[in-house]
Amino acid sequence: MQRLQKTLEAANIELDSVIPDIAGQSGRAMLAASIAGETDPAKLASLANRRIKAAPAVLAEALRGRVTRHRRFLLKLHLQQIDALDAAISEIDREVEANLAPFRTAIEILTGIPGAGGLSARAIVAEIGMDMRRFPTAAHLISWAGLCPKNDESAGKRRSTRMRKGAPWLKTALIQSAWAASRRKDSYLQAQFRWLRRKRGDKKAIGAVAASILTAAYRMLRNGTLYEDLGASHFERQAKPNRIKQLLAKIANLGYAVEIKPLAA
Repeated sequence: MQRLQKTLEAANIELDSVIPDIAGQSGRAMLAASIAGETDPAKLASLANRRIKAAPAVLAEALRGRVTRHRRFLLKLHLQQIDALDAAISEIDREVEANLAPFRTAIEILTGIPGAGGLSARAIVAEIGMDMRRFPTAAHLISWAGLCPKNDESAGKRRSTRMRKGAPWLKTALIQSAWAASRRKDSYLQAQFRWLRRKRGDKKAIGAVAASILTAAYRMLRNGTLYEDLGASHFERQAKPNRIKQLLAKIANLGYAVEIKPLAA
């Protein structure tokens, strides 16, 4: 795609600035006509789909350039290469789908985790498998995946809290899923991200969310259960008893004793 765009730029054609995809339907039609020898910018612009937002005059101006015979040859070659790669990707996708049958149920279960789409679920199952008995606990799996801080201490002082090296493909998929989950409204994982971000920053918070996703995947695959969201208010409920104790201690330090009673619903 970059070579196609570079060839167009060399011909002083700025098609990528007016349409979202130069290899899409409209771009293909205009490029095919240009390769065939059409040089009139207005005629080339008229081949654009009606859904293209750019006005015909703007399209025509972007298509005004100097497409030589040599550049037409390059454009044709680049489009053929793109088609060949798309065909290869489609063939790989079909092969993957054909071999997914034994794992389809596990993948469908994992897609219930916020942020874990079909591609992420496939990556998780491909990396950790479906038999969780080889990991005694979820913590062992998290450690194997490299989602916990490495042990870097000297003289009782921790010198680094960076994550350990682990399964790179799995970690990448989990981090991407964690970022997606951090934007899922009214979810436990979004609440976890926001709660930890205030204390530890974005990177540490997103790493913790990724570890939570992997923990959920471990338990779901081990027990055959579906994902249950704890809710966005989970951390507030957990912190409430400690907050009450802190307030009571402050009141006691002032020389007062109080009796706590819940408000009537």
